[in-house]
Amino acid sequence: MATLTIAQPRIALIDPQDCTDSADSLAMLDAVFDPLVRRIGPGRFAPALAEEWQQPDARTTLFRLRPGAKFHDGTACDAEAAALSLRRMADPAVGATLGAPGVWAQYLAGSTATAVNSRTLRLVTTRDIADILDIVAAGPIVAPTALDAADIAGRWVGTGPWRLAGHDDDGVRMAATEPGLPDLLWRRLAEPRERISALRDGAVDIATRIDPASTDLPTCTVTDPTAIICLLNAARGPCADPHVRRALNLAIDRPALIAAVLQGHADPLGGFVSPRHFGFDPAAPAARHDPAEARRLLAEAGHSGLALIADWPTRLPDEAPALLPALQAQLAAIGVTLSAHIEPDRVRYAERVRDSDIANLCLFDSSPLSTFRVLAEKIDSRVAGSWWLGYHNPAVEALLDQARNITDTPPREALYRRCYRLLQDDPPWLTLYTHRKSAAGRGTLAFRDDGVLDVRATAGRKI
Repeated sequence: MATLTIAQPRIALIDPQDCTDSADSLAMLDAVFDPLVRRIGPGRFAPALAEEWQQPDARTTLFRLRPGAKFHDGTACDAEAAALSLRRMADPAVGATLGAPGVWAQYLAGSTATAVNSRTLRLVTTRDIADILDIVAAGPIVAPTALDAADIAGRWVGTGPWRLAGHDDDGVRMAATEPGLPDLLWRRLAEPRERISALRDGAVDIATRIDPASTDLPTCTVTDPTAIICLLNAARGPCADPHVRRALNLAIDRPALIAAVLQGHADPLGGFVSPRHFGFDPAAPAARHDPAEARRLLAEAGHSGLALIADWPTRLPDEAPALLPALQAQLAAIGVTLSAHIEPDRVRYAERVRDSDIANLCLFDSSPLSTFRVLAEKIDSRVAGSWWLGYHNPAVEALLDQARNITDTPPREALYRRCYRLLQDDPPWLTLYTHRKSAAGRGTLAFRDDGVLDVRATAGRKI
């Protein structure tokens, strides 16, 4: 069988159970690993390693595993093996993301994952988490023999349709484990023009993260649900005033910003989560641009003019340098002067945000596709998570408490829609946009609900 070659900006092998929002890493992980369940839409999940599941209450989930599943090393993927992966995710030393360690431990620490029998796994958390599938859907089940491997590559032993076959400067190679599938070669080509050139020359079959106008080959464009935002310092300074936070949001002409900075390759963000999120309210007002109302709110807050300081990265998002002057110009129209402290070290930048060591605002993103996680980690003042900056909304927190207890999907979605409206009226952040991402290739391209290349469907695997 031929090899399917995929060019993307990054091909690093990471710990499979890291909490990552890198589409490049997630596409590679999805080829090698299966989670217990797979997200297929807002609030919707499909079988993966678990063929069915039940939530008798908001702390207990029973998973019935599919029969005969084996890891690439030949060992059985039974309930005890899956439990070991969940126990590892509960370790605060596991599940790091940029600037924030132990993300999964926030939900799984103290939980018990036990094998009732060879095919039945019981997960019991220490507090109500009706959205527990959001967590396990992001957790690859790793072979017990690989959980404590000395090297990262040695941990890439899963149950997916491809196994890790090697990696070097030329790329990451994966061998198909099922008949009819091609082998995979993942190549790192950092620049979009390199990826398009390699695709045009036939050196690769798929090029991700490209400008669709740069090729005449078939392209596929999807919305990335990651929200590009400015976190506002609601603990101190002018942005502690809800009038100021709302004024800043009304000052932004998002379509103009998108046209100037991203040549139109983004969608305006009208609330704290994207339209791809569970609980997004399609009936809620769209993002509003009203400079006159913004100036009125600033005056009501006692500001005839306002000077703000932003902390700003040089990448992630990669358009950060171009976004700053465009944002400065729009805010100047309502009498806000924005100066910036530029931090070129992206890890240091994330650490400073985590430590709340920012001035008035900072460019960031909100990447979890889980609305529950966004509320719990970034907005709930009682948790005061890594990316929480002093915002407090008792009404939203009360709705979140109710949602934690309701395992039935429609009423929980209704609660999150109410949160969406409340957070439009009292925004915790300056919301900007979500990216559109394009890929080109020969044949049909498919993407997951989170905007990640679905290499299984692209390669023709039947789910």
